[in-house]
Amino acid sequence: MSRRGPSRTFAALRVRNFRLYFVGQLVSVSGTWMQSVAQGWLLLQLTGSAVDLGIALALGNLPMLLFGSYGGLIVDRRAKRRILYVTQSSSGLLALALGILISTGHVTVGWVYVMAGLLGIVNLFDMPARQAFVQEMVGRDLVANAVSLNSVLMNAGRLIGPSVAAVFITVIGTAGCFYANAISYVAVLAALILMDGTAFHPLRTVARERGQLRRGLRYVLETPVLRDTLLAVAVVGTFAFNFTVTLPLLVHATFHDRSAVHYGLLLGAMGLGAIFGGLGVARRSRPTPTLLVVLATGFGLFMTAASFAPTVLLAELAMVPTGAFSIAFMSTANALLQLNSTQSMRGRVMALYGIAFMGTTPIGAPLIGYIIAATNPRMGLFVGAALTLLTALGLLANHRVSARRAALEAVLS
Repeated sequence: MSRRGPSRTFAALRVRNFRLYFVGQLVSVSGTWMQSVAQGWLLLQLTGSAVDLGIALALGNLPMLLFGSYGGLIVDRRAKRRILYVTQSSSGLLALALGILISTGHVTVGWVYVMAGLLGIVNLFDMPARQAFVQEMVGRDLVANAVSLNSVLMNAGRLIGPSVAAVFITVIGTAGCFYANAISYVAVLAALILMDGTAFHPLRTVARERGQLRRGLRYVLETPVLRDTLLAVAVVGTFAFNFTVTLPLLVHATFHDRSAVHYGLLLGAMGLGAIFGGLGVARRSRPTPTLLVVLATGFGLFMTAASFAPTVLLAELAMVPTGAFSIAFMSTANALLQLNSTQSMRGRVMALYGIAFMGTTPIGAPLIGYIIAATNPRMGLFVGAALTLLTALGLLANHRVSARRAALEAVLS
């Protein structure tokens, strides 16, 4: 048992192409989190406004909300690796440009908004391409494991990036975080170049036809597991995953810490928990709707604990299980969608996942920002936690109804 456990947990890493991708993404995601921390801290320095933090986060995700299905359709029509060459290079150039603006003293809130919006356009194609590319690297049998390990690396970056960002901001300044992120994309591009194209499991592309977006939406609505999973991700993504808005304000306004240290530690604690959560999910051979309910419940409960923590240290401790359950929830939802959708619909389904998770931020981030402005940062966290718990109850009720319907149909047949 002790030998099979670790082997099952890291099964996808036996695939060379995925190993290259894993290492490249670990470097890049660490840089991305450095930029995220630096951008939030930069806006606090420029304005000190919760609303401005929410607007910047919203602008970065608005393209996904408005045009996410179109981005997924383009991914369904094109080779995923080629798309990633373009999107990863563009992301690096945008980080470099913002670093230069800061270094030369020309940065303004308006420029931060513009760069966030441009990065959102890049992510419109990058997100569904990366999600679908995972299965091309490892094949269907290992996709659930690979998705979980991918979540682990994303949150290893969350653990590394904020910690390094706190040091960079203190010693070098915010511009250093943007330069580091720009350089980090070289690792991803090198990994893509070094991959063995003959070892891929290419997904079937679709030819251009009229009505493909409508067919994708109808396909999801007519497939209960896809529909229910996406609705759950949409609610949680809208109201709970606004940590770049809530956490800096929790540190700044609630705990009265004017340095970036505890903000980095809060994100780092969440990242540490997320690594454990991702590894735990990676050990499972197949995700289930019941597991999704359990994980949403845990996420909501520990996020509630974090929102009412009396000290910053207790908040940091609460963020460890919060991170574990949050990433386990998103990894399980991602794998459920990939395993229950056809190859020809994969890009569109994963684009809808992107809309539900990231594209709802233009709605959720300003709302949470206004709630915090009207009340306090604790309430911003608690609202997300409460709605996550309600989502878990809704999933459970719907799952029971579906089970009863299936049992009745079995009896009647």
